[in-house]
Amino acid sequence: MTAPGAGGARPDRAQLDTAALGSLPLLKKERIWNAADFTGVNVALAIATWAFLVGGFTALLVGFQQGIAAMVIGNAIGLCFMVLASVVSSQRYGIEQYTLLRPVFGVVGVGVLVFTVILITEMGWSSLLAIMVGRAVTQVSNSAFSTDFGPESLLVTFFALLAIAVSWWILSRGPVTIGRFNKFIAPGLLIVTLFLMVYLVLNTSVDTLFTAAPLAPFEDDQLNFMLAVEFNAGVGVSWYPVMGSLARLTRSPRAALWPAYGGLLIATLIAQIVGMAAALTLGDSDPTVWMLPFGGPVLGAFILLFIAFANVTSSSSIVYSTVLAIRQASGKLLSRVRWGWLCAGFFVLPAILAFFPGFMYDRFMTFVTLSGAFLSAMCGAIIVDYFVLRRQRVSLRDLYLPGRASAYHFNGGVNWAGMAAVIAGAAFYLWIYNPITLETHPLFSYTTASLPAAIVGGVVYFVLATLLYKRRSIGDFVAGSAAAGASPARVEQP
Repeated sequence: MTAPGAGGARPDRAQLDTAALGSLPLLKKERIWNAADFTGVNVALAIATWAFLVGGFTALLVGFQQGIAAMVIGNAIGLCFMVLASVVSSQRYGIEQYTLLRPVFGVVGVGVLVFTVILITEMGWSSLLAIMVGRAVTQVSNSAFSTDFGPESLLVTFFALLAIAVSWWILSRGPVTIGRFNKFIAPGLLIVTLFLMVYLVLNTSVDTLFTAAPLAPFEDDQLNFMLAVEFNAGVGVSWYPVMGSLARLTRSPRAALWPAYGGLLIATLIAQIVGMAAALTLGDSDPTVWMLPFGGPVLGAFILLFIAFANVTSSSSIVYSTVLAIRQASGKLLSRVRWGWLCAGFFVLPAILAFFPGFMYDRFMTFVTLSGAFLSAMCGAIIVDYFVLRRQRVSLRDLYLPGRASAYHFNGGVNWAGMAAVIAGAAFYLWIYNPITLETHPLFSYTTASLPAAIVGGVVYFVLATLLYKRRSIGDFVAGSAAAGASPARVEQP
């Protein structure tokens, strides 16, 4: 049995990409990111135009001081779910997170969730990022060349499609290329965001900022605040579909946990606060609109175009994890399809949505919170399974054994406790808060919806998994098999 990283030359880029695009656990020498690398990836993900947009949408509901509190509380809650449910286990075992979901939902159950909740969520984010690139270029064109392209013009669609094409090219080159781009993008984004913050402080009085009224609040101030908290919690937990598969590329738990939680939290908050402040003072929640008057025609255009390019790298990082999940969840169906073709297939729906650029913008808050309903419930079930019932031990061999030979086959390939937990948690979320109609239960004003959804999902999973499987010695809930991994030549027990 070969220990990870023991002996041998350091693998080249092609070997690293091949390992990272596969489903087997990564060896130590194949884990390419230290804490600084992973922090750079997360900063580049967090500080994209959408982060400024989140701040702008928060300004619709609350003022500056309440907005900061809502963003800190909401993101802290959502990111906590996300990190515990994805980063910890993926980093420990070096396995992408969707293979590690087989003990929670079964092989078939994982496929159902990947091709519904995960796929729809990530396609939505990808289309939004691409459309924001199109809007940014349109704004620069209108300013520099006195054109009059609207936010839903064909030029927006054209550059959104171009952004998708560039994202596909970067993604098709593998995670090593993504990491190399982020090494340059992340420092630039930090500089740009800090500059915008300094510029805002120097050109806006504190009184003006603190007294600025929210743009479109409801009559109930407490409801406005909790809606803002819930919206930001949805943003935090929305990192779940991508973080585990990225964290497995890190070299140690320290290189994964703090960059994932602290890096995303701090970088996101900085960008969101700038976006919120600009929206409150300039009266528009869309960063592609306020960045030009905010930074001036030349500097503002440069900043807007730079952040637009950062959207492309963000999209590449997001889609990497999702396409990897699609490949693993499909079994043999897509296992032999070339990586580039799989990536191209993912971008079909975002490309179609690019022809309707107003669709995602008008429904942005609804999209974030609705996806958060299912992701929060999923995270609750995953956390209980991994930390409570399995005590952080899983059988690597059973993760890869086919059909009934695996302890994680359950009944027909589905862990019904996990599926019921997601349904129950999401249903409870929608009962206390309906993001489509904005109807809320009085409980929502005190607990938000994400936290109860995660708790309900976790409790339902604990009860059903114990009754249906653990007491009947199904699902290997005791301590995990001593089997070391999928391939004796590759892996040792972590």
